[in-house]
Amino acid sequence: MNDVYPDPDGILPVDKPAGMPSHVIVTTLRRKFGFAKVGHGGTLDPDATGLLLILLGKGTKISDRVMGGDKTYRGTIRFGVVTATQDRLGDVLSEHPTEGLTQASIEAAIDKDFLGDLFQRPPMYSAVKIAGQPLYKMAVRGEECEREERFIHIYDFRILAFRPAPERAEADFEVRCSKGTYVRTLAHDLGQTLGCGAHLCALRRVASGKVTLAQATPFADLLEMPRAEVVRRVIPCPAYLAGTF
Repeated sequence: MNDVYPDPDGILPVDKPAGMPSHVIVTTLRRKFGFAKVGHGGTLDPDATGLLLILLGKGTKISDRVMGGDKTYRGTIRFGVVTATQDRLGDVLSEHPTEGLTQASIEAAIDKDFLGDLFQRPPMYSAVKIAGQPLYKMAVRGEECEREERFIHIYDFRILAFRPAPERAEADFEVRCSKGTYVRTLAHDLGQTLGCGAHLCALRRVASGKVTLAQATPFADLLEMPRAEVVRRVIPCPAYLAGTF
């Protein structure tokens, strides 16, 4: 603890860069600024960017409240290519033509099958544990197992732009969903419904609960700040819980 600037209690919104696991950001902030208790309010995949809520001090005690908030994401779906991980980093499993795919046909599929209450099966490449074993470790070994479907809710799923092509058409989207939603699985399942396959090729979280990306500080900028400035950017627990920040 710093005698002049004691450890804060609250939530620090961070703009996470691509290529960095969420736990690395937690560890780096702990070591860099000497925070005693540091956690997160819901991870992002290493390749994803955007809003990561870092929990500090007593903020770690309200992790369930923070993680339970609805999330909003923007990203890009690439149609015509199915990958093992359901994102751009995985091995290609199959390829299909996307000639004839339109924004209207994508939106019709979303309206029919991807809004409201849904059940979603977690991907094999995920941190979900079965019998104490993370699924991704089984996937790396080439194993696959039955996964229980999980209840999720999709409040809104909009196509922002569509780029048609005979092969590998792309669509930019925004989705607002409940906790526990795998957006790359949404992309994969949408591709299956459309018959051409798809995977997620970019993802950015823009809101978590009432916190938005506009309130976040880029991770690299935080590392250049004095400890006092970082502490000033923390949303205190009472303000977060009351939504008055």
